[in-house]
Parts: sequence; C-alpha cells; structure tokens
Amino acid sequence: MTQYDYDLFVIGGGSGGVRAGRVAASLGKRVAIAEEYRFGGTCVIRGCVPKKLFVYASQFPEHFEDAAGYGWTVGERSFDWKTLIANKDKEIARLEGLYRKGLENAGATIIESRAVLEDAHTIRLQKDGRTVTAETILIATGGHPSLHPALPGHEHCITSDEAFHLEELPKAIVIAGGGYIGVEFANIFHGLGVETTLIYRGKEILGRFDKDLRTALHVEMEAKGIKVLCKEIFTKIEKRPDGRLEAHTNADRTLVVDQVMLAIGRQPNTSGLGLDRAGVTTGPKGEIIVDDYSRTNVENIYAVGDVTDRVQLTPVAIHEAMCFVDTVYRGKPTKPDHEAVATAVFSQPELGTVGLSEEDAAKKYDELEIYKATFRPMRHTLSGRMEKMVMKLIVDAASRRVVGAHVLGVDAGEMAQLLGIAVKAKLTKEDFDATMAVHPTAAEELVTMYQPSYRVKNGELIA
Repeated sequence: MTQYDYDLFVIGGGSGGVRAGRVAASLGKRVAIAEEYRFGGTCVIRGCVPKKLFVYASQFPEHFEDAAGYGWTVGERSFDWKTLIANKDKEIARLEGLYRKGLENAGATIIESRAVLEDAHTIRLQKDGRTVTAETILIATGGHPSLHPALPGHEHCITSDEAFHLEELPKAIVIAGGGYIGVEFANIFHGLGVETTLIYRGKEILGRFDKDLRTALHVEMEAKGIKVLCKEIFTKIEKRPDGRLEAHTNADRTLVVDQVMLAIGRQPNTSGLGLDRAGVTTGPKGEIIVDDYSRTNVENIYAVGDVTDRVQLTPVAIHEAMCFVDTVYRGKPTKPDHEAVATAVFSQPELGTVGLSEEDAAKKYDELEIYKATFRPMRHTLSGRMEKMVMKLIVDAASRRVVGAHVLGVDAGEMAQLLGIAVKAKLTKEDFDATMAVHPTAAEELVTMYQPSYRVKNGELIA
C-alpha cells in the first residue's frame, strides 16, 4: 500500500479550503493546507467582509440627514479615508488570525507557499522547492477579477482588489460592470462623497436578478446622484499629464476621473497550477470541471468554491467543503445543493433574493401568481426620504409553492436569509398567509399580500 505524507492536501486557504482542512483534521486525518497570500481568501481579505465594512461607512451621510426629522441636530462632521482603511486592515488581520488558529487547533499543518501539482498525488511547494505527497488533494484556489487585457489602457485601471487599498479616496470614479461588485462599489464610493458613474454593456444592471427589483434599484441609485450608463462600454482609457484618467466610451463620451475600476467578472485561479500535469480537466474559462460530488476527472482530486465556477458565493464554497468531508471522510456521499441559494446585493438600498425571478419562473411553470408591493417604509416617513421598498413573491399557481422571494430596501439581506428557509422548505402561499405579521415592520408585507398583483400564464401576462 502506498504511503503518503498526508491524507489530505488542500491548495488554497479561503473559506472553502480552510473549512475542509479544519474539519478533516479534527477527524484525525493528516492534513496540510497551502496558501501563498493570506488565509481567509477573497471573502475575508479582499471581498465580502471589507466590502461590508465599506458599505457601513458609506451609509452614515444618509443617517446624518435622516436624523434631523427625528429631532436630532448633527454637528460638523468629516470623513477620513485613511482611518477607515487602517481600521479595516486591523479587523481583517484579526479574522485571518482566527482562520489560522482554527486550523492549528484542529492539528492541520499550515504551509505558507504557492503549491502546484506535479502529478495526481505530488505537490511542489514553490517557496522552498520541496515536494510532498497526498492521498487526496482538494483544490480551493478561488478566483480573481477579470483584467480586460483587450482594452487599450487597461493597465491604468483598478479592480475591487486595489479598491480596498487606495492611498487616497478619489474625487471621481467610473466603474465598469453591472453585477454585484460594480453596483455595490458604485454605492460605496457615492456614499463616501465620490462623484460616481457606473457603465454597463447590458440593458439593465444586475442581469440575473428579478427585473422589477433591478429597475427599481436603478431608479433609486440615479435619484441619489449616481450616473448609470447602460448599453455602453469603454473603448480606451488614457492617462493625462496631470495624472487623471480619460475613459472613452462607444457613445463618443469622455469621462475625466481619478480612478477607473473594472468589475466585469471573475476568473478561476487555475493558471500555472499544474492541472495539466495531474490530468485534471478544465473548462473554457479555466474552471475545474467537477461531478456532483465535487470530484474532478482524476479520482483522488477534488475542487470546491469559485475555482469550479458553479455558484460564486462564500457560503456555497463552505457548503461544498462540508459535502466533500462527508463524502470522503464520513462515509456519507453528499451532493452540494445549489438550489434556492439566498443572496444579497449590498447596494443602497439593499437587494435580497432567493429562488426564481419572475422571468425564470415563467419558463419553468405554466402559470404564476405574482404578489408585489411598493411602498415607502415607516422609517422614512419622518426623515422625509422618498426611497421606496419593493417586495415580490413568485408563486406556482398549481402547487401554491412560493418559488421566488425578492426584497429591495433596508435590511433586505437579513430578510433574504429568513426567506431562504421558507423557500427551501417549499412552503406555500397559504403558509405565508397563515403566518402572523410582526407590526410595525417592513417585513410584515411579506405575509400580508393576500391578493395577487397579476398572473402570468405560458409566459404571458394575464389579468
């Protein structure tokens, strides 16, 4: 029987890799985990966590404005970008320490090095050139922002990675991309006082979300002062002698800004990983192809998280990691469940969603009932803010199941998490109706929409 240095070798110290390594080590397996940068991965180091801290920071100007309607007088105020960056960095360092401590306490070996495959069981550690072997290998290297090398002047642009470490807050920025990252950063920079433009090649921002919420968010963003340019792309970026940038578009528009940010998607981190030497199959974007159990075409090599380009969300990577551990080490073959994944866009206002959009549901079900409410939430009545909330339930008319739930407004992300339980449990509209409302809340609207706003049959709107 072949003897290996480790039972499991994990390449990548992000949320998925760390969870798999820590749990496998706690089960008594000999585990090593290699990370070339910092433990915590995209989410903790340069993604969800610092982004949410920036979101909180950017919301304070509206809080200060709203306070007056409630009798508060807010005095002179100012914002210091460097203080935010320093405090963010301190929190990220704390969280990274917790990730490392969890691995150490479980008995995993931490290796600070880039690791590449030499064959199906051999890994080379590039820091010192030595090789180690493992019975099972898990690849959890995540992804990175797309850099758009075909764009003339792309070298002058930043991505979300650099946005977390800017030396100075720009006075003006243009952001390319209408997905999560572009929309969230547009709201962040605007909230911090930056003149902000969002440019997107599609007809409407947030293409995979329900149309009503996408449109409503677009309206609210423009009402706040964010310029949103749809069906438009960059043609070139030029740097001026004064250091500012000129962003030229296909609409003969020139935007003069301090920073140009590209938020046009993410690519799997598989380049130079040695996958070809190990015989691992990849897809057109470089993503690792896996089966229902996260196994590659090579029997002992698995992959989880963004590197597989299935659902690019941190909780999904963690879920896939736990399914991997159940399958390989607990004798319980478990397929990751990617259906009805709740998610949120931390725009301002927030967008929370779970299940199918109206457009997707209409393709799957013969007849739908749509319940929709648009209203000004109570918290805005005294402040004078005109921002509206939108709530929408998508119901399969035949089974009465709520197959989609969507919220735009304050705390929409928190609501989406709880709505996720109901949609995942396949609850019906009658279950929602039978649930007592919590009053006065915005969320009570979700259980008090008794009559459908309209119906959709065979993809067509009916009365």
